[in-house]
Amino acid sequence: MIPVYSPDLRGNERRYADDAVATSWISSLGPYIDRFETALRDTIGTRHVVAVSNGTVALHLALHCLDVGPGDEVIVPTFTYIASVNAIKQTGATPVLADVRPQDWLLDPDQVEALITPRTKAIMPVHLYSGVCDSRINEIARSNGIKIVEDCAEVLGTRIGDHHVGTTADVATFSFFGNKTITTGEGGAVATNDDALALRLRKVKGQGQSLTRRYWHDELGFNYRMTNICAAIGTAQMERIDSILDRKSRIASMYRDALGGSGVEFQSVAPYVKSSEWLVTLLLPKGADRDQVMAGLTDLGIDTRPVFFCAHQMPMYRSDKPYPVAEDITARGISLPSYPGLSDDQVAQVSDALLKVLAQRDVAVA
Repeated sequence: MIPVYSPDLRGNERRYADDAVATSWISSLGPYIDRFETALRDTIGTRHVVAVSNGTVALHLALHCLDVGPGDEVIVPTFTYIASVNAIKQTGATPVLADVRPQDWLLDPDQVEALITPRTKAIMPVHLYSGVCDSRINEIARSNGIKIVEDCAEVLGTRIGDHHVGTTADVATFSFFGNKTITTGEGGAVATNDDALALRLRKVKGQGQSLTRRYWHDELGFNYRMTNICAAIGTAQMERIDSILDRKSRIASMYRDALGGSGVEFQSVAPYVKSSEWLVTLLLPKGADRDQVMAGLTDLGIDTRPVFFCAHQMPMYRSDKPYPVAEDITARGISLPSYPGLSDDQVAQVSDALLKVLAQRDVAVA
């Protein structure tokens, strides 16, 4: 079976993790934390990067430290991984769901403008799969005095012109789960250029303990710290980020070339964006039965994934309000094997298999 994703751990990951164990630095202190944060700062380009235990707590920590809470509203796309919405709810604020654009599947700036109220405290653009949100969202936020929290969980390594995604936001968050471009097993990070905010992020992630006085806790905090073992894996990963990104770019280009003209629709990426191509994702032709397509690919030894369900389709966020673009995407989208260890022959195998399955009569809905 060709998996959708498998981490590339062929560098110094085991050696560094063994070193963390051998030196007894296994918890949230140790040299690899500093090394990993430094490598991330060098890649992202913000003044500060704070490593945390996963991407979801990175979002919650960012919102909390921007004082988002009860009575506030945060605009977020309904088409996103549920962590984006859950993190808002966990602060006591209200997630305000917006539809996405058909070309890039990302937060629609026109919807954002229409949803702003006096209670809007923040906007959360979520960069999904290969795409990057329209920078007009940040301009809308600045002109209205609203904070921007960019969910960059899937786009480490993506650049917009000469700068890394997330660097123009008040704060950006990243994930290093096992299926991300760079992994620490479980892990995340918060990036910002705001010196005062960075200090608060560091303090609050460690139970609100003073950074200068041990066991003195003068504000509410959380245990969101990354372990030195996870950071050791991440440090080794960051040593090879350029080669990993190059390989993923090659894989995405091969898929687009092989499947062009087949009736599938790829996510639009602006020409000034250099995408990290996290997970190659496409929309099946209208009328195709996605479950049958995925089952057919499984029979041919190829694993796939459906795209995320919309937040407004979940029981806790259920809404009868229509979100037609997001609903269409979530009904037709699938992700193909996209891990950096995928060979050219395997990319061709997956492409040929998809074309074969799409040609079968039983994948079409009557």
